[in-house]
Amino acid sequence: MDWLTSTKIPVGWASDQVVTWMQDNLGGLFDAISASLDAMIALVLWLLQTPPPLAVVALFVAATWALQRSWKVCLLVALGLLFILNQGYWTETTQSLALVLWSCLVCMGLGVPIGILCAHRPRLYAAISPVLDLMQTLPTFVYLIPAIVFFGLGMVPGLIATVIFALPAPIRLTQLGVASTPTALLEAATAFGATPSQRLWKVELPWAFPQIMAGLNQTIMLSLSMVVIAALVGADGLGVPVLRALQSLNTAQGFESGFVIVVLAILLDRMLRVTR
Repeated sequence: MDWLTSTKIPVGWASDQVVTWMQDNLGGLFDAISASLDAMIALVLWLLQTPPPLAVVALFVAATWALQRSWKVCLLVALGLLFILNQGYWTETTQSLALVLWSCLVCMGLGVPIGILCAHRPRLYAAISPVLDLMQTLPTFVYLIPAIVFFGLGMVPGLIATVIFALPAPIRLTQLGVASTPTALLEAATAFGATPSQRLWKVELPWAFPQIMAGLNQTIMLSLSMVVIAALVGADGLGVPVLRALQSLNTAQGFESGFVIVVLAILLDRMLRVTR
């Protein structure tokens, strides 16, 4: 087997050369992106942390009522947020919410248009499917290395790694929803004189809306699953107490912070759940 390993395909070397070139030639761009993302995260943190916590709880309950029209879901959201307050993890929760919010906005802002394009161009979807597989199966710790090189420590590299990990979900589910629009509906819309743009906005997107919302739900869950990994690169949030508990073998702190992450995931899931 020596003949097989004697000439190594330079995957690592090529990756290092690409990262080095980007660092040398695109440093200004990365600095601008980092400053912009830092400012956006700081804005959300200010909105969540400046008002009294009970006022933020009331706002979330009101938003839940506007979305779900269910007093049971509103009660669940209120009790869940009060539990987080009771456990003393409010600040960390708002920091994780800021990370989740911006990762969802970026993922949906990129994923939905790409998913629509892929639904209309099957060859494009077939071409990028291996890339989407790579984004979700490549160990997330690998993303953190260039993220640290380009953006340093803090919330931004955690956000970038989260976006890369979660982006395939909205792309795939949007493509599935739009591509599954019944042919009869499309033919009827065409027969009534609908333009391609009108078919998209009035037929395909309404039909695909549950799948798109499922993509949003999956993005939220995947983003929350990244909070601990993001803490490794200096991102604040619920991942920090989990890492501290792991380093000190603090069982109580580990279960507390773990349960808070689970509660937050359940609340966001119930708030944004959509049925056809």
